[in-house]
Amino acid sequence: MKKVYIRPLKEFDALTSFIWRNDPEVWKYTGSKPDRVVTEELELAWIRVALTDTTSKRFAICLSNTDEYIGNAQLTEIEENTANFHIFIGSKINWGNGYGTLATKLLLDYGITALGLQTIRLALNEENIPALKVYEKNGFHTIAKSKGIILMQYVNRGSCRPSTIDSGNIDFF
Repeated sequence: MKKVYIRPLKEFDALTSFIWRNDPEVWKYTGSKPDRVVTEELELAWIRVALTDTTSKRFAICLSNTDEYIGNAQLTEIEENTANFHIFIGSKINWGNGYGTLATKLLLDYGITALGLQTIRLALNEENIPALKVYEKNGFHTIAKSKGIILMQYVNRGSCRPSTIDSGNIDFF
């Protein structure tokens, strides 16, 4: 079975993630494309600032069998029992392998169990069909559509989140 884990983002991740920041294909469907070339130094500075933000939790997505860092998952604008959800797989050779689905489940489980979140929201480019399927598999529902953007949310309706995917052998961090 494919297996991933999430761990807190670290400064040394800048050595890999700055490459993803400069790949237009990685950012094709996002609203947060870099507006300039991102150097290792700029990425490291961003990570340092991001890690001090008390309203967010930022994680690296890693393959369990190799510990390879393949993407980021984060909860931002955390307030009381709500947060915004963000994820991307930066390692293109790992696209389409189900890792985004597994990492989404891990981050939802973390948000609900560790942070006590009840509502988790995200915005999605309507052309990003693979991501839409990942979110739907994990229990997100569309709440609005406007100008090519789909707004989705996950609502925790109980003390325990029902598993919507086979979560066997998935590690947290």
